[in-house]
Amino acid sequence: MKTFRVTLILRALLLGIGGVAVFGTHAFPLAEDGQAQAEALIAKMTLAEKISQTQSGAPAIPRLGVTAYDWWSEGLHGIARNGYATVFPQAIGLAASWDSSLLNQVGATISVEARAKFNAVGATRDHARYRGLTIWSPNINIFRDPRWGRGQETYGEDPYLTGQLAVGFIRGIQGDDPDHPRAIATPKHLVVHSGPESGRHGFDVDVSPYDFASTYTPAFRAAITEGHAGSVMCAYNALHGVPACADDVLLTTLLRHDWGFKGYVVSDCDAVDDMTRFHYFKSDNAQSSAAAIQAGTDLDCGNAYAELLDAVSMGYVKESVIDTALTRLFSARYKLGEWGARGSDPYASIGPDQVDSPAHRQLALQAALESMVLLKNAHGTLPLRDGMHLAVIGPNADTLETLEANYHGTARAPITPLQGLRQRLGARYIGYAQGAPIADGVPVPIPETALRTTAHTETGLLGEYFDRLDFSGTPQVTRTDRVIDFDWDHVAPADGMRADRYAVRWSGELTPPGPGDYTLAVHVDRCFDCTGHDPVRLYIDGRLAIDDDGDDKHMQATLHFADTHPHAVRLELVHSGQDQGIRLQWLAPAQAQQAEAEAVVQRADAVVAFVGLSPDVEGEELKVDAPGFSGGDRTDIALPVLQRNLLEQVAASGKPLVVVLMSGSAVALNWAKAHADAILVAWYPGESGGLAVAQTLAGDYNPGGRLPVTFYRSTNDLPPFVSYAMQGRTYRYFTGTPLYPFGYGLSYTHFAYSKPEVSTAELHAGASLTVSATVRNEGMHAGDEVVQVYLDAMDSALAPRHALVGFRRIHLAAGESRRVRFELAPRQLSSVDAKGDRAVEAGHYRLFVGGGQPEDSQGVTTAFAVTGHEALSH
Repeated sequence: MKTFRVTLILRALLLGIGGVAVFGTHAFPLAEDGQAQAEALIAKMTLAEKISQTQSGAPAIPRLGVTAYDWWSEGLHGIARNGYATVFPQAIGLAASWDSSLLNQVGATISVEARAKFNAVGATRDHARYRGLTIWSPNINIFRDPRWGRGQETYGEDPYLTGQLAVGFIRGIQGDDPDHPRAIATPKHLVVHSGPESGRHGFDVDVSPYDFASTYTPAFRAAITEGHAGSVMCAYNALHGVPACADDVLLTTLLRHDWGFKGYVVSDCDAVDDMTRFHYFKSDNAQSSAAAIQAGTDLDCGNAYAELLDAVSMGYVKESVIDTALTRLFSARYKLGEWGARGSDPYASIGPDQVDSPAHRQLALQAALESMVLLKNAHGTLPLRDGMHLAVIGPNADTLETLEANYHGTARAPITPLQGLRQRLGARYIGYAQGAPIADGVPVPIPETALRTTAHTETGLLGEYFDRLDFSGTPQVTRTDRVIDFDWDHVAPADGMRADRYAVRWSGELTPPGPGDYTLAVHVDRCFDCTGHDPVRLYIDGRLAIDDDGDDKHMQATLHFADTHPHAVRLELVHSGQDQGIRLQWLAPAQAQQAEAEAVVQRADAVVAFVGLSPDVEGEELKVDAPGFSGGDRTDIALPVLQRNLLEQVAASGKPLVVVLMSGSAVALNWAKAHADAILVAWYPGESGGLAVAQTLAGDYNPGGRLPVTFYRSTNDLPPFVSYAMQGRTYRYFTGTPLYPFGYGLSYTHFAYSKPEVSTAELHAGASLTVSATVRNEGMHAGDEVVQVYLDAMDSALAPRHALVGFRRIHLAAGESRRVRFELAPRQLSSVDAKGDRAVEAGHYRLFVGGGQPEDSQGVTTAFAVTGHEALSH
């Protein structure tokens, strides 16, 4: 409220001195929404200048005082690709919290850090990519199929849950002052878009009117009508033959007319070019650009809109259409504060000290804790007892990439699960062995157990950090690095060094756990749109094993080690480009790794196995070809076989087995459900994820998360991946028996519900309904309960099995009770017919209030009837 009042005072002062705003050195009339300023500025531009501003990398126009601005910034779960930032759990983990207020806090934190970085550059200076205030998040596509690699970026499979979490996140990003947003959120990708990745650039979705209205659009509608998002991104795919970014029914009729959207639309990157190259919608980019901008796509992420000059000259589009798009774009820039005179910026005090501040780090930990979902806890295995000796195994126990996921910032002090357990329980109680890779053919970081300094005094390799690229002179920094697994995107590798120019040499010894063939690999996160990649060289026993000058063609070498004697290792990296970090990886013989894990298990009281997936195998258009994976998507949802073998082998010890799943999507843990003693889902949990896991396993925190997706038993349970029909998908339409259902999650305590009460047993269509129930914590521990409300429309053949219509996460002390009330608006009580029309229909309905779906949790049921008929807008 303080910021809002200050803004009002400053606006009054500006109006009092002549009613003008300043953009660069040019003054224009001040309007509440920036439109007048935008129109006045645009009127001074040439056609070529106008067209340059319709592309995401908008150049400066010095004669008009317009600074360069790149519209592309990422903030999916923290400000991304722009140096240090608070790294929250990946979006699917945030969704597992079922906490819209948490999403609001996360969104606010992201925009504060975006402002801090923006302010560090200066409001009147050029802002390069990832350094602006237009944040291309959240991703609110429906996670309809667990095989989709980008599903990790979403809030799960339910349209209502997704919409409400999106509203919280968007409001957090944009702040409380609509005239001066802290940043602008961009929900994406409008609208029916969820893989497969391999065909996304030319995929045509023939979705039914029912599925379109019932599943694919509600979250976007909520993001606009309730969240008031200032921007929207249109998708790569086509709908019924029309590319989404050229679909005027979607972008104008539905988005602007029906939903009242006032902001700007940006294309997914190169989506306009895709209209020509892959959809064959038009014969050239001039015509594709004309079709897109006329349909309502104001901004092109890419270069296709450069052809608008030809499009105007050929008569494909009028200049006035370009003016309309630019008015929306420059109105947004003015509202964000680029128009502001000195002293008028309500966010000017946000500085670098607020990036990854102690408060933000605490929120990252809280978010990770709330994301934890307990699926099984037989025999009271959890919480773990203090003083237990643990064998920590698995490929995800000690890797940075499974904390940060994709679209991430750089974590300043990340805590892996291995580090978190050592910190919480004591290093002397923790034994560790990697045990297996993620999948056959997918290298993982060489673990600390195989690395020693030459003097054998420390675990890891000696790192020498030079400020010169030829390794000459004395290293500026010398230290021991426990593992070589670093994210240095736009950050220096050590204090006091430059971020853009350095060389590092690591040396020491590599000790294989057993004889056999080893594939050694160096992974460098390449900047995808730059030249001059960083060269790397790896020497084993003085011989050059890997020599790569930045083309990624010589990043692996297979060597045979006849025994377990140590081998001299030296790794060199020369950084002068925009590449983002380095990992020293391997594929070790399965027998040797399993034997190492068995030895650790023999000395332990219990086993904690960190298994699952990684951003190396699930993600956006990845170059991965391994069993069960293809191009970033999955072909098999089972736990990869090498990890499954590891679990079976260590379970043979008879010692308690706790399985911690780290992934961005559902994994069929059939063997673990039957044989493990406990299962915890940790997702990709962010910078403090390892500490959150440790605190949850130790009982410092009582897990309360719920699954935002269905865990199926087998890939055979799923319809074809390319089909967007919802029949047979998600908890709403799947008629089989899931491994673990949507909304499921256990606790270290137990909750009970009183019979719910409704405001009326007979409701006239168009009115709201109130339902309430008392929730009591009947256990011995304080904990969080996620109260869920499901609606069953018993008289409708088209309606989903159950439909989530309300949820709330509450905290109850042991023995505490609370009455929880839900106000269900007509839209929450409505249904969709075969034509895609939404209405509240007469009939009999059932409401379930509980900690999960009706079949899967403790809860209570009530019934009511609706009379009459009330049509609702799309």
